[in-house]
Amino acid sequence: MRVWDASTGDELKVLKGHTHLIRSVAFSPDGKQIVSGSDDKSVWVWDVSTGNELKVLKGHTHFVRPVAFSPDGKQIVSGSVDKSVRVWDVLTGDELRVLKGHTGFVELVAFSPDGKQIVSGSVDESVPVWDVSTGNGLRVLKGHTGFVRSVAFSPDGKQIVSGSDDKSVQVWDATGDKLKVLKHHTVLVTSVAFLPDGKQIVSGPNDNSVWVWDFGSLYIREMISDPNHHEKHTGWLLSPDGQHCLMFVPPQLLLPDASTISDGWAEQVRACQ
Repeated sequence: MRVWDASTGDELKVLKGHTHLIRSVAFSPDGKQIVSGSDDKSVWVWDVSTGNELKVLKGHTHFVRPVAFSPDGKQIVSGSVDKSVRVWDVLTGDELRVLKGHTGFVELVAFSPDGKQIVSGSVDESVPVWDVSTGNGLRVLKGHTGFVRSVAFSPDGKQIVSGSDDKSVQVWDATGDKLKVLKHHTVLVTSVAFLPDGKQIVSGPNDNSVWVWDFGSLYIREMISDPNHHEKHTGWLLSPDGQHCLMFVPPQLLLPDASTISDGWAEQVRACQ
């Protein structure tokens, strides 16, 4: 595993210790530590400044897939092909909780912004929400019909978004109610996230595109990456009437907020069935 300077591109550290593929890495909130999960069934905690190993967390009985720090940096959550979600104490390395309930391997895990809950996504097509203090399941969000590849809390912790092999992005109230199902992807969705203001959602399908959704009006702004990783706005929007009708608006006709069409050009909008 390697650490790089984002501004210069220089390699800063090479972290060695895992004996198999590394599946996931994450920085601590203060940027001083890194956690990594590997097919060697272990979770490692590293010191960023020195590159030294601080802790090796062992308990999973199969490949470790996702890992994440809690918002206060005091705990780590990991998910595994062994179908479990585990919570660890960063300082001591102790295993605090084993969250059991998934019937398939765990693809992604995330803490709520207050650190009191964890959401996980699995190939069993479910999205459970867990209580960190007790390890108990609070609720299971069901609706996907394919592997759940990605999950995330909104910045205020009141909503959850999930992406799946069923080509949909689903938005949930954290209490369990389904708010929206966004079905316009044509391939599996591998990543989802809320933007920091909580008003927009970003989804990454397996087709080299990035979609930005306005959660209030459900406008889509599709971004396509070319081979040189340059992105451009394609002009595709979801209509604000909520009827899931796609319209093409040439990007030059859009106002800066991408929610209205410049005056005098409405006749150039083409509805697509």
